[in-house]
Amino acid sequence: MIKFNFYGHSCFSLNTGKEIILVDPFFKENPLTDIKPKEISCDYILVSHAHFDHLGDAELIAKKNGAVIVAIPEVLALCSSIKKVQPMNIGGSLSFSFGWIRMTMAIHSSGVAGGLACGFVIKFKNGPTVYYSGDTALFSDMQIIGAKERIDYAILPIGDNFTMGNEDAARAVQFLKAHNVIPVHYNTWPVIKQDPKIFKQTAESIAAVKVHIVKPGESLDLSK
Repeated sequence: MIKFNFYGHSCFSLNTGKEIILVDPFFKENPLTDIKPKEISCDYILVSHAHFDHLGDAELIAKKNGAVIVAIPEVLALCSSIKKVQPMNIGGSLSFSFGWIRMTMAIHSSGVAGGLACGFVIKFKNGPTVYYSGDTALFSDMQIIGAKERIDYAILPIGDNFTMGNEDAARAVQFLKAHNVIPVHYNTWPVIKQDPKIFKQTAESIAAVKVHIVKPGESLDLSK
């Protein structure tokens, strides 16, 4: 079983029952959660880019848990007190205890000089393949990601202004040929206010996909 736990914005964890992968650990300034960084347990932390709402509390949580931070080198340089790190870069893949990760491109600013924003394809051993796009615009190479892997679950931003909005995110679902989608990165602040039901209606009308609207504090079993 892979359990998706949503903390609001783009912060979530994937729990295999043995390892916990925490993604874009934004807690302290996240208005959608009351959970404190000290309450979080994890083994790995994936960071898509260095904006405050994604790098978030990575360093603090990694110290508490002895977790490995996985990110591009420029982002890891901002976590200089952490010894357990795994640098990756766009297009590269690497095996981990839970499966493997490939780092994908994202069309977005990175929040650190010389850096790039990224996404992640996460393939779990004997489990689903999960694609998290990170903050991104729609880009045509999503079709390559979808052709290269069977995407069981895609986790995509829909907030607009900083990322894709509802319409472009629905087109991304088409490109990826994802079987299931979870929208994120919306309703954190007024500037990214969106109705996920509109995204659900749009995406399901143009693609063979099921959209799962997971509220902050809720979980979803990805093995079903």
